[in-house]
Amino acid sequence: MQEFIFKKDYRNIEALRKSFFKLAANTFDLKFENWYQQGCWGERYIPFSFVDGDQVIANASVNILELIIHGEKKKAIQIGTVMTHPDYRGKGLSASLMNKILEEYENKVDYMYLFANESVLDFYPKFGFKPVEEHLFSMNYTAKKSPEPANIQKLNVTNVEDLRLIHKFAIERLPVSQHFATDHAQGIFMYYCLNVFSDDIYYLENENVIVIYQKEDNHIELFDVVSLNEMNMKDILDKIADEDTEKITFHFTPDATDHIVLKSSITNEGLFVRTHGEHHYPVQVKHPITSIA
Repeated sequence: MQEFIFKKDYRNIEALRKSFFKLAANTFDLKFENWYQQGCWGERYIPFSFVDGDQVIANASVNILELIIHGEKKKAIQIGTVMTHPDYRGKGLSASLMNKILEEYENKVDYMYLFANESVLDFYPKFGFKPVEEHLFSMNYTAKKSPEPANIQKLNVTNVEDLRLIHKFAIERLPVSQHFATDHAQGIFMYYCLNVFSDDIYYLENENVIVIYQKEDNHIELFDVVSLNEMNMKDILDKIADEDTEKITFHFTPDATDHIVLKSSITNEGLFVRTHGEHHYPVQVKHPITSIA
């Protein structure tokens, strides 16, 4: 294999950073520049790359975070943005980067995982990753007979004060669930706020909670609930739902309570997991969508 220079964690090297952004945009249509300019690239996001001169030609990024599993914190890394420039494919660069990541983190974390697209499903098992089934949760909803009016403010990510509020909540939030959730994933969360759900972010002033959701006809797609304090999920649902709401789908794993009766269906998001020691990835859970790299 032709020898290329290995670089990692180069966010402060402008030429490499811009080359990385360009490769990500061309490969996955990912838009990192504004995310970086808004101060969202923190120390927990580490690209592992091969470079040719000042050009990033292959990459696999590491996101250092924690998984909350049955109330316990577990060390984990999530691998993402695995890509190779078209002119350099077929040289084993992605495999070499995966091996470098495994070598560095194998004995430091309890879980390594990633979300793969259909074109590379045969690639990751070669490195000890196993496909894992996920479950998507939903509930039938019946509106309260006389709901209190909710003080809901739509947030605008192009507004400095709104973005500051979102960033504060991202950093200081409690996990959305004690059954299964992520922690220290604010960098990924902010990417979703800036680029994916920028039109779907709402602040419930009375509850001091940010809710990311879409409502269409009688169905609410709930992507995240971000709170700095303990909250009652049913109370939040009652605030964002209206008299026409019949179904709510959760794109994370909600904690089961007496007030929420959940149904689940199998979903396949391309999740692959590699565990360390005696650790087992939990069954019948949904990884929060706003922390999928």
